Amino acid sequence: MIKTEKLNIQTSGNTEIVDITGQIAEKVAVSGIQNGIVNIFISGSTAGITTIEYEPGLIDDFQALWNRIAPTGIRYLHDDRWGDGNGYAHIRASLLGASLTVPFSSKRLALGTWQQIILVDFDNRPRQRTIILQIMGE
Repeated sequence: MIKTEKLNIQTSGNTEIVDITGQIAEKVAVSGIQNGIVNIFISGSTAGITTIEYEPGLIDDFQALWNRIAPTGIRYLHDDRWGDGNGYAHIRASLLGASLTVPFSSKRLALGTWQQIILVDFDNRPRQRTIILQIMGE
């Protein structure tokens, strides 16, 4: 069986990191599927999905990492073409990736003790983000 669900998340951009673990766990728990996988996909080219230990020090470190890899305040050809100033956000999102697959058993995500699923919004403005979940299994 395959079930498709959506999460709508309001973000503020600027490499905001949002813990979405609870919302995904709830969708899996009520899906009617006992065991399987959930694919988590962010619709958009300036945000990404991954896992992390969601604690303040690591969140700050992760945000600082992106400023070193694809800094703001430098020239991006994307910005020259479109004038929206978010070329860095597209680069960051491409490196992080738009999807993640997590197995689950007995309707519970198989995450590690300190592992949470996060949405990272790299854009330079607030956005309404849509996350598409495909819950597959038996």
